[in-house]
Amino acid sequence: MARRRLNFNRRRKTNSRTLVLGFFLFFLALAIAPPVQHYFSQRAEISAVSAQINAGNAAVTEARKELDLWRDPEYVKSQARTRLHFVLPGERQYIVTDATTQAAENKTGIASNIPVGLPWYNRLIASITETGAK
Repeated sequence: MARRRLNFNRRRKTNSRTLVLGFFLFFLALAIAPPVQHYFSQRAEISAVSAQINAGNAAVTEARKELDLWRDPEYVKSQARTRLHFVLPGERQYIVTDATTQAAENKTGIASNIPVGLPWYNRLIASITETGAK
Protein backbone atom coordinates (compact mmCIF):
# COMPACT_ATOMS: atom_id res chain seq x y z
CA MET A 1 0.00 0.00 0.00
CA ALA A 2 1.35 3.34 -0.94
CA ARG A 3 1.21 5.98 1.61
CA ARG A 4 -0.04 9.25 0.62
CA ARG A 5 2.00 12.15 1.82
CA LEU A 6 0.48 15.51 2.44
CA ASN A 7 2.79 18.39 1.71
CA PHE A 8 2.00 21.50 3.76
CA ASN A 9 5.22 23.34 2.90
CA ARG A 10 3.83 24.69 -0.35
CA ARG A 11 0.91 26.31 1.48
CA ARG A 12 3.22 27.79 4.14
CA LYS A 13 5.43 29.36 1.48
CA THR A 14 2.42 31.02 -0.12
CA ASN A 15 1.19 32.35 3.21
CA SER A 16 4.61 33.63 4.22
CA ARG A 17 5.08 35.34 0.84
CA THR A 18 1.68 36.99 1.16
CA LEU A 19 2.50 38.07 4.70
CA VAL A 20 5.88 39.52 3.67
CA LEU A 21 4.28 41.31 0.71
CA GLY A 22 1.59 42.73 3.03
CA PHE A 23 4.20 44.02 5.50
CA PHE A 24 6.21 45.50 2.64
CA LEU A 25 3.17 47.35 1.27
CA PHE A 26 2.24 48.55 4.76
CA PHE A 27 5.69 50.00 5.41
CA LEU A 28 5.75 51.48 1.93
CA ALA A 29 2.44 53.22 2.64
CA LEU A 30 3.82 54.49 5.95
CA ALA A 31 6.91 55.85 4.21
CA ILE A 32 4.95 57.56 1.43
CA ALA A 33 2.07 59.02 3.50
CA PRO A 34 3.83 62.06 5.09
CA PRO A 35 5.30 63.42 1.83
CA VAL A 36 1.95 62.99 0.09
CA GLN A 37 0.21 64.80 2.95
CA HIS A 38 2.73 67.65 2.74
CA TYR A 39 2.25 67.83 -1.02
CA PHE A 40 -1.52 68.21 -0.77
CA SER A 41 -1.33 70.71 2.10
CA GLN A 42 1.18 72.81 0.16
CA ARG A 43 -1.02 72.69 -2.95
CA ALA A 44 -3.96 73.94 -0.89
CA GLU A 45 -1.82 76.72 0.58
CA ILE A 46 -0.55 77.69 -2.88
CA SER A 47 -4.10 77.92 -4.24
CA ALA A 48 -5.19 80.03 -1.23
CA VAL A 49 -2.27 82.44 -1.72
CA SER A 50 -2.98 82.56 -5.45
CA ALA A 51 -6.61 83.51 -4.76
CA GLN A 52 -5.42 86.18 -2.32
CA ILE A 53 -3.04 87.58 -4.93
CA ASN A 54 -5.83 87.66 -7.54
CA ALA A 55 -8.09 89.51 -5.09
CA GLY A 56 -5.30 91.99 -4.37
CA ASN A 57 -4.71 92.55 -8.08
CA ALA A 58 -8.42 93.17 -8.59
CA ALA A 59 -8.41 95.70 -5.74
CA VAL A 60 -5.38 97.46 -7.26
CA THR A 61 -7.12 97.60 -10.63
CA GLU A 62 -10.22 99.12 -9.03
CA ALA A 63 -8.08 101.65 -7.13
CA ARG A 64 -6.30 102.66 -10.34
CA LYS A 65 -9.64 103.17 -12.10
CA GLU A 66 -10.85 105.33 -9.22
CA LEU A 67 -7.59 107.28 -9.23
CA ASP A 68 -8.02 107.95 -12.94
CA LEU A 69 -11.52 109.25 -12.21
CA TRP A 70 -10.25 111.56 -9.48
CA ARG A 71 -7.59 112.98 -11.81
CA ASP A 72 -10.36 114.35 -14.03
CA PRO A 73 -11.27 117.89 -12.86
CA GLU A 74 -14.88 117.52 -14.03
CA TYR A 75 -15.34 114.40 -11.90
CA VAL A 76 -13.90 116.18 -8.86
CA LYS A 77 -16.25 119.10 -9.47
CA SER A 78 -19.27 116.80 -9.75
CA GLN A 79 -18.31 114.93 -6.58
CA ALA A 80 -17.87 118.20 -4.69
CA ARG A 81 -21.34 119.26 -5.83
CA THR A 82 -23.08 116.01 -4.87
CA ARG A 83 -21.19 114.99 -1.74
CA LEU A 84 -20.27 118.33 -0.18
CA HIS A 85 -23.04 120.51 -1.67
CA PHE A 86 -20.55 122.95 -3.15
CA VAL A 87 -21.71 125.46 -5.74
CA LEU A 88 -19.83 127.64 -8.16
CA PRO A 89 -19.87 131.40 -7.64
CA GLY A 90 -23.10 132.93 -8.88
CA GLU A 91 -25.10 129.68 -8.61
CA ARG A 92 -27.92 128.89 -6.20
CA GLN A 93 -28.38 125.56 -4.59
CA TYR A 94 -31.75 124.00 -3.86
CA ILE A 95 -32.01 120.82 -1.81
CA VAL A 96 -35.26 118.91 -2.12
CA THR A 97 -36.02 116.58 0.77
CA ASP A 98 -38.60 113.86 1.09
CA ALA A 99 -40.78 113.65 4.22
CA THR A 100 -40.23 109.87 4.55
CA THR A 101 -36.46 110.20 4.50
CA GLN A 102 -36.69 113.11 6.95
CA ALA A 103 -38.59 110.93 9.43
CA ALA A 104 -36.08 108.10 8.96
CA GLU A 105 -33.15 110.43 9.63
CA ASN A 106 -34.67 111.89 12.80
CA LYS A 107 -34.67 108.81 15.03
CA THR A 108 -32.94 110.27 18.05
CA GLY A 109 -33.91 113.26 20.16
CA ILE A 110 -30.81 115.18 19.18
CA ALA A 111 -31.27 114.52 15.48
CA SER A 112 -34.86 115.74 15.54
CA ASN A 113 -33.75 119.27 16.48
CA ILE A 114 -31.23 119.55 13.63
CA PRO A 115 -32.69 121.25 10.57
CA VAL A 116 -32.83 119.02 7.51
CA GLY A 117 -31.68 120.28 4.13
CA LEU A 118 -28.46 121.86 5.29
CA PRO A 119 -25.09 120.71 3.97
CA TRP A 120 -23.36 118.02 5.99
CA TYR A 121 -20.91 120.40 7.63
CA ASN A 122 -23.69 122.69 8.93
CA ARG A 123 -25.57 119.68 10.26
CA LEU A 124 -22.38 118.47 11.97
CA ILE A 125 -21.90 121.82 13.71
CA ALA A 126 -25.58 121.92 14.70
CA SER A 127 -25.40 118.42 16.17
CA ILE A 128 -22.26 119.31 18.15
CA THR A 129 -23.83 122.43 19.58
CA GLU A 130 -27.09 120.56 20.29
CA THR A 131 -25.21 117.81 22.13
CA GLY A 132 -23.15 120.33 24.10
CA ALA A 133 -26.28 122.19 25.17
CA LYS A 134 -27.83 119.12 26.81
